Amino acid sequence: MASASETGHVANREYRSDHEGFLRHRGFRWMKIATALCVVCIAAYFLTDPKPRPGGGTWIGYTLGTIGALLIVWLSLLGIRKRAITEGRWSLKAWTSAHVYLGLSLIVVATLHTGFQLGWNVHTLAYALMMLVIVSGMFGIWAYASLPTALSTNREQMTQGQMVDAIRALDRQLHEAAQPLARGPSDLVLAALEEDPFSPGLLRRLSGHYSGCATQKALEGLALSGSADPEIERVEKLLVRRKAQLERMRRHMRLKAMLEVWLYVHVPATMALLAALTAHIVSVFYYW
Repeated sequence: MASASETGHVANREYRSDHEGFLRHRGFRWMKIATALCVVCIAAYFLTDPKPRPGGGTWIGYTLGTIGALLIVWLSLLGIRKRAITEGRWSLKAWTSAHVYLGLSLIVVATLHTGFQLGWNVHTLAYALMMLVIVSGMFGIWAYASLPTALSTNREQMTQGQMVDAIRALDRQLHEAAQPLARGPSDLVLAALEEDPFSPGLLRRLSGHYSGCATQKALEGLALSGSADPEIERVEKLLVRRKAQLERMRRHMRLKAMLEVWLYVHVPATMALLAALTAHIVSVFYYW
């Protein structure tokens, strides 16, 4: 029967395993496996002497190509794997960790497979698409490792829905406060209220620059009026609060866009890579 101390150690290991990130999964298990794979491939490449020269058409080239092709196909199955919920050795965290490190190992495996011979053909196209997938995936790794913390800090324990509700509450106050104003200041406030903070496209969200912000224009217009009217001052204070809430929401949308934008490259490039890889394999065996 296990002692309380042993049970505690097991529980601690399980807790650390559950809360560690996918990059550190099981003490960097998949990084070690991927590194070992790269070392074996490099050793095999440089310790053999294929004739007439190293390349994809030699026995080592076919071996490396087979390893690379199998890895690409397996790595592309992550999207399907995400739909299944399992624990243990092949949990989603373990699969994602393997996806990252084995995907990076393809840089070595596929480059050695080419024998450093590239040209304007379908073979190089497959290699270029593979590199595009890997580079976009590296951006995704950085995004998922760093941006969630920034998202949480920006929200300050507020949900997206609560941020939207805060802006709408200010809008109602501004709408009432603008009623006694003269036509000019009132139009500035109404223009700010009519601006949809969610309408900017992906590029605007990624840049985080909103040079035509109607709320900022309303603040500048009221400041230029130089009026000491208490009603104007009340509206200005509300506009300052609205601007701060908008800036928080825009930072939130920018961070979310950065978390998602790489997939617009990664997924289509993966599909293109599978097509180019198929053409590469078919052409190789057709002309073999």
